[in-house]
Amino acid sequence: MSKHFERDIENLQRGLLTMSGRVEEMVGLANRALCERNSVLAQRVIESDAAVDEQEVRLEEECLKILALHQPVAIDLRRVATVMKVNNDLERIADLAVNVAQRTKCLVEEPEFPIPLKLDRMADLARTMLRDSLDALVDLDESKARLICQTDDEVDELNRQIIDELQVHMREQSVSISAALHCFSATRHMERIADHATNIAEDVIYLVSGEIARHKSTHLTSSVSG
Repeated sequence: MSKHFERDIENLQRGLLTMSGRVEEMVGLANRALCERNSVLAQRVIESDAAVDEQEVRLEEECLKILALHQPVAIDLRRVATVMKVNNDLERIADLAVNVAQRTKCLVEEPEFPIPLKLDRMADLARTMLRDSLDALVDLDESKARLICQTDDEVDELNRQIIDELQVHMREQSVSISAALHCFSATRHMERIADHATNIAEDVIYLVSGEIARHKSTHLTSSVSG
């Protein structure tokens, strides 16, 4: 590996870490804003999105420059490809955090509507998955990445339970349908954040082992249990 390539890779990794820190903070603020019905925190999330968008473009440009100038192969090529994929997932997570914040601002105007208690658990789990997937990326920890892929099933189950609860509430309290729909939307956005965290974990598996792990949930489970 040339010194120039090594320098460019290090700069790329630093940029990705900076972006991941911003996105993780946005998800944490969105969670708090939703559970506390805090419009000030929600607005902070919304205003943070522009910086993430700009950084996503810069990182993608850096990846393309490295591919053109250095033409990496094997593990080095996987490293650049992984950064490109994680970069995209992080930008989508930031967008979803903004969506949650926007739903929160609507729910602030519906103080009587009861936000399902399970939503707090689901939001916390999604944020934990994101943090752990980023830790797995930094540490190149394939075992942790595989465990994160399994955790997504718990988020999916909580999502189903919350939606069922909201549907019952809408049938019994028709005056709350608008608020329930905002909550329904926020729940779906949280579930998608967990999906993107799973994508990052699968990217870690690809980086470490070269295995394309997406759409192989059964294989991932058996690999961990074995």
